[in-house]
Amino acid sequence: MATDNNFSLGAVPSSARKPTLSLMMVMLGLTFFSASMWTGGTLGTGLHLDDFFLVVLIGNLLLGFYTSFLGYIGASTGLSTHLLARYSFGLKGSWLPSFILASTQVGWFGVGVAMFALPVHKATGIDTNILIAISGLLMTATVYFGMSALMILSIIAVPAIALLGGYSVFEAIQSMGGIAQLNALSPANPIEFSTALALVVGSFISAGTLTADFVRFGQCPKKAVLVTMTAFFIGNSLMFIFGAAGAAATGMADISDVMIMQGLLIPAIIVLGLNIWTTNDNALYASGLGFANITGFSSKKIAMFNGVIGTFCALWLYNNFVGWLTFLSAAIPPVGGIIIADFLRHKEKYKSFDQTQFKTVHHPAIAGVFIGIAAGHLLPGIVPVNAVLGGAISYLLLDHIQKSIAVKSTLKHVYPKS
Repeated sequence: MATDNNFSLGAVPSSARKPTLSLMMVMLGLTFFSASMWTGGTLGTGLHLDDFFLVVLIGNLLLGFYTSFLGYIGASTGLSTHLLARYSFGLKGSWLPSFILASTQVGWFGVGVAMFALPVHKATGIDTNILIAISGLLMTATVYFGMSALMILSIIAVPAIALLGGYSVFEAIQSMGGIAQLNALSPANPIEFSTALALVVGSFISAGTLTADFVRFGQCPKKAVLVTMTAFFIGNSLMFIFGAAGAAATGMADISDVMIMQGLLIPAIIVLGLNIWTTNDNALYASGLGFANITGFSSKKIAMFNGVIGTFCALWLYNNFVGWLTFLSAAIPPVGGIIIADFLRHKEKYKSFDQTQFKTVHHPAIAGVFIGIAAGHLLPGIVPVNAVLGGAISYLLLDHIQKSIAVKSTLKHVYPKS
């Protein structure tokens, strides 16, 4: 553990905690992602401007509250999502959420590499395989240095994306006559408000479930909440706005595509690369923590291996597995709901990770994941919110029932009928 600066199998000590501003940049780097712009483009062409801002406000507040709970728990305990899962799922039971979370992050890493290589190939003519190899290996190399590298990369990337992207959006809106003209547009592809809200929340709730992996380095739980809420409310909202404005003005949701149309090829490649790099490195880092919980191996070495696999399979993942990864991501929100529910109910047991005797498998949590998935898809309302609540509520009920049965069994054994 002394040489594991990722603290993959234990709590982050006070001496390794990071400044609030540095964590803020890491979390903003996580939420600055091209896929969120695509969702913003769908919203921008499907809603009136007022409805768009209302959906983004409500959706990212919901995301912010959910991730802030997880951020508070992570900073309070110093534990990753996967180690936190041991309390509710059991030692080996936590392997289920770790496998789902880690494997999906490797998949999304590969998809992200392809998302960079394909448009750059189209704009420059550089061979796609060369672009995939170079970008994938660079992204993998930086994750070797752990949280410190994520912070440095994010400190560079976040201001660059915000400034270049903001300038491009301003130019795009001015080219179509300003905000008044944008506000006068009728939705080209109208969508229901509830559907739009589900898109906003669902766009990042899976990655948001991994919030504790990063915010556990926070020096103060309350500041961790501020960091998380800012990232998911401001950062994610900004990506939606970039996507919506670009789609309305040019028909393209990705800010890099808009910039290429504006003749800003080099800035477009920089924005696209940094945008994907920050999120991909976070995904790779989290995948290493997940598989470390299962195997006991160094998360650093696992993350490097995952990066090579994700790079090698990038085009295959992009062409064949986006739908499957989206399906798997639906299994992630209940995990966060269960972790939050267990912490709120049994907060006192989280004080000493090293001395805790974990159950091997805690079946109420396993069942809660599947019930949460079912609740998300079968109940009316916002799918990811239903999944979180379904997982949390069913876990609490099943946990209570199991303990009641255990108490009755003990009493029956101690006081048998005469």
